[in-house]
Amino acid sequence: MRAIWKGAVSFGLVSVPVKLYAATESHDVSFRQVHAKDGGRIRYQRVCSLDGEEVAYADIAKGYETEDGEMVILTDDDMAELPSTSSREISVEKFVPSDQIDPMLFEKSYYLEPEKSGAKPYALLRQALIDADRMAVVTVALRQRTTVGVLRVKEDVIVLQTMMWPDEIRTPDFSVETGDVKPAEVKMANMLVDTLAGDFDAAEFEDDYAEAVEALVRTKIEGGEVQRTETSTKTSGEVVDLLAALQRSVESAKSARGESSSEDEDEDEKPTKKAAAKKAAKKAPAKKAAAKKTAKKSTTKKAAAKKAS
Repeated sequence: MRAIWKGAVSFGLVSVPVKLYAATESHDVSFRQVHAKDGGRIRYQRVCSLDGEEVAYADIAKGYETEDGEMVILTDDDMAELPSTSSREISVEKFVPSDQIDPMLFEKSYYLEPEKSGAKPYALLRQALIDADRMAVVTVALRQRTTVGVLRVKEDVIVLQTMMWPDEIRTPDFSVETGDVKPAEVKMANMLVDTLAGDFDAAEFEDDYAEAVEALVRTKIEGGEVQRTETSTKTSGEVVDLLAALQRSVESAKSARGESSSEDEDEDEKPTKKAAAKKAAKKAPAKKAAAKKTAKKSTTKKAAAKKAS
């Protein structure tokens, strides 16, 4: 990784020189707009909407559009007068409980690596955050703009997470009418939560879309046929009994985990034995089919030998 920023974390009279690294990277599949006929890339020109002429990059200025549609042009001199900072300091303002910060405020994540001279105070700050179970609210200047963020510990590394301003979080403008919720439905919903309870592991989830696109591109390159992936079934929109749906969800979750469901417990062992017998009987025709296939191959080889003679 390449450091994108260098500075220092300051809390009290302690200063920790650090390097900043981007903690995430996007793996989204990107496409280019091309001419369908010959694959040539589509180019766009900077054209003025008033006179229709192409505008050189040097003649392009920043414009702020007002609510009534008027345009205010801001020159480089105007922009230079705006408050900006080039401070190379991550200033700790306070330490707050982790549960007081809404995750919706988090924006981008960065790893902080200490310089050799700051390894010890870095370790002290890291341990203090772990012991207190708190996050450090900080202010930092990135790209000449001051922003608010938090410092937290991920494994052995201190992570800086920048935050959005409170007015950037939208308030929902709708209400949810739940109607009457029956105690039995609540109990079944709680059972479903308990059945599906577990620990989060990001490795359990895959980006099926990206993999499908890559497979499609590989197939195109190799010149083969495009194999379609299975499409997900859509719900019919039919209104079903909520309690019954929750019950089926619990049974399905238990079945996926290999646990016995209530229906399985009520059944005796005879159907199980019958199912096993059917399964064994089903395997027998498969073996016969394999034997026929082998015999067919032998016949083909003999025919080829006679033809060669």
